[in-house]
Amino acid sequence: MNGKDVDEILERLESCGFEAYTVGGCVRDTIMGRSAHDTDITTNALPEQVIAAFDGYKVIPTGLKHGTVTILKNSVPYEITTYRIDGEYKDSRRPETVEFTASITEDLARRDFTMNAIAMDRHGNIADPFGGKEDIENGIIRCVGDPVQRFTEDALRIMRAVRFAAQLGFSIEEKTAEAVHSMKERLKNISMERIRSELDKILCGRYCVEVLLEYSDIITTIIPEFEPSIGFDQHSPYHRYDVWEHTVRAVGFAPQDNVKMRTALLFHDIAKPACATFDANGRGHFKKHGPVGAEMTKEIMKRMKYDGETMTYAVMLIARHSKKVFDRIAVKKMMADIGDDLFFELMELKKCDNLAKNDFVFEENELFDRLMDEGRLLIENNECRGLRNLAVSGNDLMAIGLKGRDVGAALKELLTLVLEEKLPNIKDTLINYAKQRWE
Repeated sequence: MNGKDVDEILERLESCGFEAYTVGGCVRDTIMGRSAHDTDITTNALPEQVIAAFDGYKVIPTGLKHGTVTILKNSVPYEITTYRIDGEYKDSRRPETVEFTASITEDLARRDFTMNAIAMDRHGNIADPFGGKEDIENGIIRCVGDPVQRFTEDALRIMRAVRFAAQLGFSIEEKTAEAVHSMKERLKNISMERIRSELDKILCGRYCVEVLLEYSDIITTIIPEFEPSIGFDQHSPYHRYDVWEHTVRAVGFAPQDNVKMRTALLFHDIAKPACATFDANGRGHFKKHGPVGAEMTKEIMKRMKYDGETMTYAVMLIARHSKKVFDRIAVKKMMADIGDDLFFELMELKKCDNLAKNDFVFEENELFDRLMDEGRLLIENNECRGLRNLAVSGNDLMAIGLKGRDVGAALKELLTLVLEEKLPNIKDTLINYAKQRWE
């Protein structure tokens, strides 16, 4: 977004005799002193009048039915939408019809939250009929008008309310919060792609921990597999929180911009309730909750249409997050198993996991830091960390007469011996061993 370009667009509409405002998130961000990334422009000019006003520009009739025209200025797209009143929402997403209006107040009345229902002209004058500026100053998320109606129109607004709370640290106003909880089942009518996009933003919000704890029922509505985790006492000296609170706090310790790690942490203990057993002393044990949780996560992510890269990342780390890695040889084996990059991600994930446990567990994070240093040394010295840098290949083994399955078996055994430092990673040594072993 270029402020000068936006100003020129507003000025051009004004010079043609029309009202013109920036509206929505960009105005909210400006009031909050934040950088605005996207700019929406609204005007009382009809779509055909907007097109005529920008004669000579590249104009894209983005959504004329809904009054939206896109202008390209310096290769940047700017959406200009005519003031409108929305008709009935039959698909919980878009109005079936819209009616153009000459009133900015009527246009702002259709918007989701008061903080997004503020318009600003190029002179800095604002139209704020619903008290959005005051709500921003007080840190409040409030629906415009009746929350039930707003969420009936587009149920994704439920997720958006939670997302804004996670991003901005605002409180959701009482009646709006009541509707968030009471209308959550409508989220089941929303496409998984839209749900997932909002969930990603919630997870990466600065205030996600508080919000995920307060609005856990929203998460269990879209991912019911989390329901058993809520309030599940782990009965373990390692844990001070129930499974859900531990999970959420672990998410909060991950880097805010690492959505893949935060997503993996969200799912990392999802199988704990299903895998729980309790010994004679009442202590909880969760054997195989990593691999079982990885399979659960895979199915959930397929359902939610996650991309393959994120799914692979999460599944591989979750399956291994409770596996002990304690020395140089274990580092080599883990790098051989999942690759260099995922090894470092796994160590960071394990640190976040520990930080959400009891205090005495924190000391283990020093071990993970040392193991990462060890991993960096292995890379620097180009030591064997998998078949990719084993000194022999399948072709080498076939050249000495090995065939079929023996080739794969030999490679696997040679790699294990090298990783365990029982054989040096020297081609002649490995070839000679293979000749004797498979002669």
